Amino acid sequence: MVYSGNDLDALRESGKMLAQVLKSIINITSIGITTKEIADKAKKELEQLGGKPAFYNYGGFPDVICISINEQVVHGVPNNYKIKDGDMVSYDFGVQHRGMNTDAARTIIVGTPSEAAKQLIKTTKISLDKGIAAVKAGARVGDISQAVQTTLESAGYGVIRDLVGHGVGRAVHEEPNIPNYGNRGEGPLLRAGQSLAIEPMSSMGTYKIITLADGWTIATADSSLSAHFEDTVIVTDYGCEIITR
Repeated sequence: MVYSGNDLDALRESGKMLAQVLKSIINITSIGITTKEIADKAKKELEQLGGKPAFYNYGGFPDVICISINEQVVHGVPNNYKIKDGDMVSYDFGVQHRGMNTDAARTIIVGTPSEAAKQLIKTTKISLDKGIAAVKAGARVGDISQAVQTTLESAGYGVIRDLVGHGVGRAVHEEPNIPNYGNRGEGPLLRAGQSLAIEPMSSMGTYKIITLADGWTIATADSSLSAHFEDTVIVTDYGCEIITR
């Protein structure tokens, strides 16, 4: 979907709210806090900013934000789990404002990090930046995919293949799908005015995933650590505008 005018303005405002809420919950994340307490903080702050949570009841999801721990890749449901020293915590959050949706994710380490976890997070963030750098009108989805894949696999990490980035705008998920693996020059053509959620998901081991007993949380099949980064961007003729930072 190609957007313009008021729709792009609403996307930018939505992205600004999202970035502010993510920053706030990262700042309060500490040993002993529960994931439900963090989710409630996100909900309250977004309400104060005038936005709506895009994920709440989306497909039946029971909360406003996905919070995934360690080997959990995505879609973790906030609950009474207390954050522990050394935990990797991934936040995936969506905001709706004036009918337009944005989507972003961050992974952090709480307390004392292991060197391996630090490196996984650093490389996954770099893979997002490389993917974003491949975006411009006239490029192909495969240009993004290859940039992400090459960055992660060259460092020895698994690239989650069954979950993808996507278009985002009036709906949370729109065309095109944006896999984190692929070949340069292949896939749909990017056009100025498109809004894309680019989201590398990596693992310390296998790319294979499983769904846990709650029916929502997706984890690595071998229980290896996973990291997740995502930003929403608007495609331009010369690159893109990152609207969730």
